[in-house]
Amino acid sequence: KAWPKYRGKTAYEWNPECCYHIFKCNVNGDGLVQLTDGPWDEFDPCELPNGRIVFISMRRGGYLRCGRHCPTYTMFSMEPDGSDIVCLSFHETHEWHPSVTNDGMIVYTRWDYVDRDTNVAHHIWLCYPDGRDPQTFHGNYPTRREDRPWMEMSIRAVPNSHKFVAVAAAHHGHAFGSLVLIDPHSVDDGAMAQLTRLTPEIPFPEAEGGRGNIRRFMVYATPWPLSEDDYLCAYDPEARNHGLYWIDRFGNKELIYRDPVIACLDPIPLRPRPRPPVIPDQTTQTARARKAAGGDRLATIAVLNVYDSDFEWPEGTRVTELRIIQVLPKTTPPPNQPRIGVAAQTNARAVLGTVPVEPDGSVYFEAPVGKEIYFQALDERGMAVQSMRSGTYVHPGEQLTCAGCHAPKRTPTLTPDRLPLALRRPPSRIRPEVEGSNPFNFVRLVQPVLDRHCVACHEQRKAVDLTATIDGPHGWTRSYRSLAGKYGFYFNVRNGSINDGVHGGVRTIPGQFGARASKLLEYLDERHYGVRLPPEDLRRITLWLDCNSEFYGSYENTAAQARGEVVLPTLD
Repeated sequence: KAWPKYRGKTAYEWNPECCYHIFKCNVNGDGLVQLTDGPWDEFDPCELPNGRIVFISMRRGGYLRCGRHCPTYTMFSMEPDGSDIVCLSFHETHEWHPSVTNDGMIVYTRWDYVDRDTNVAHHIWLCYPDGRDPQTFHGNYPTRREDRPWMEMSIRAVPNSHKFVAVAAAHHGHAFGSLVLIDPHSVDDGAMAQLTRLTPEIPFPEAEGGRGNIRRFMVYATPWPLSEDDYLCAYDPEARNHGLYWIDRFGNKELIYRDPVIACLDPIPLRPRPRPPVIPDQTTQTARARKAAGGDRLATIAVLNVYDSDFEWPEGTRVTELRIIQVLPKTTPPPNQPRIGVAAQTNARAVLGTVPVEPDGSVYFEAPVGKEIYFQALDERGMAVQSMRSGTYVHPGEQLTCAGCHAPKRTPTLTPDRLPLALRRPPSRIRPEVEGSNPFNFVRLVQPVLDRHCVACHEQRKAVDLTATIDGPHGWTRSYRSLAGKYGFYFNVRNGSINDGVHGGVRTIPGQFGARASKLLEYLDERHYGVRLPPEDLRRITLWLDCNSEFYGSYENTAAQARGEVVLPTLD
C-alpha cells in the first residue's frame, strides 16, 4: 500500500505571532489545512505508519543552558487532524528531524547533555512511535571530540538497508555539512567505526576545522537516500544558494533544480513507498491507546541485573539501592544564569528518592511519569558507585525494562533461567531521600551538618569559612564557595570539558566519581579532629557530592534558596 498519501506537511510562519505552525495540503497545493496553533514554534512533521504525525515543538517549555537565548524543543505527536497532541519526549534539551525507519521506529537527533561537554553528543537516537524506550547505538560517547562529527542531522533510513544517511554538522547549529553513512551493525568505537564518508571533500565542521568560521563547510544538507549509493540532497559548493542535486557516493553530481533567489531544502521523491510496520502502542498516553487498553495503567521500571555492565565494578561492590534523580528543564532564558553550581552550565536536578536492589541485582519500581530521570547505583553506605550521564523517561502505562547498568549494547539480553527476585513482588514505591534533596538545596541539605559539626571548630581555628553567609557574584554561601570547587566533586558541562580529566570525559567509571572521588570524604571521619557524623548527616554530604556538588535546585528565586527557603521548580 502506498505510504504516505499524496499530501504534504510543512511548517509555516504566521508573522503576527512569529511562530511556525504545521499545515497539510495536497501535493497540487490545494486543500490547505492548519493542524497546530498556539504560542509555540512547531516544525519537522513526519507521518507515522499508524497515521499519527510526529513533530518538533516548544510546548514542553524550557530554555537552552548555554549559548544564546533559545527555547527548548522536543518531540510530540498528534492525530492526522491535529487533535490529541501528546508529548513523546520529556528530554530537557533539544531534539531535531524525526523520521521513520524501515522497521517502523522513529529516528531523530537528540542533544544529550547530562553532566558532560556541551558539544560531544548530538547524534542518532531511536524510540518507538509512542515515544517509549529512547536509545542510541552510535555517537553518544566519543573518546575525543575530534574523532567524529560533533553533530549528525537530517537522519534517514536507507531503503532496503539497515544503514542511515546523515549530515555531519556543527554542534547545535545549522543542519549543513558533509554527508555520512551510519552502519549500526558495526561496533561503535567512539570514533569512525560506524561511519562512512559520502562526501570526503568536505571536512566535518568544527571536528576537523573551521571553528568560528564554519560557513565554507556548510555545503550539503537534507539528504534523501535512494539507495546506499544514490542520494538526493541540497548542495552548493559556495554554501550560499543551495540547489537540489542527485549525487552518488563515487563523487558524481547532477543539478536537478536551483532557484535564483531562494535556497532549496528537503528533496522528497513524489512516489509511493512501502508502509513500514505499525508497532502497537505500549503506553496509554494517546486517546486511541487509552481506549484500547481500557484506561490508564501503572507505569513501571525494571532492571534485570544492575551488575550487568560494560565496566568492571570495584572489587567487593554490593549495590543495595537505586537512586532516581530528575533533570529539570531550565526555566530562565539567559545562558548559565543562574549559576547552579561550580560546574558551568550544569543542570538543576531533584532527587526523587531510592528503591531497593535485590541480592541478585534486580530492581522493580513504580515509575515517575513525564519526567526526565537518571539513575545511580548505591552501595550499602548510600554512596553512588555508578551514575548515568544521559537521561530517560516513561509515559503513562509504560513498562520499561533495562538489562543492566550500562549493559553492553551489542550483547543480546538473555532471558534469566529464573525470574529475577524483584519481579516476584509488587513494584516498590520510591522512598524519599533526606531533607534538602527535593527540591535540591545546599543550604537545606548540607549547611545543617556543617552547623552541627564543623562551623564552631573552623571559626576557632581560623580554618576555611563554613558559615551560611551569602557572598560572591552567584549568591552562594561562603561554605559552598569553600567546599565545592576544592573539596567537592563535579563533572564540567562547558565547551571542551571532555578533556578535563576527572571532571570531564563522557562515561562514568564505577567508583571514580562523586563522594568516592572527592577530597571531602577523607575529612568526614574521626581522623579529622575526631569528627563522627551520624549516618543521616553523612548521607546528606555524600548525596550532595554524588549530585555534582551543586548549590541551587531550581532556576527561580535564587535569593530565597540561598536563605534556605523551599523553592519548588515551576516546570518539571
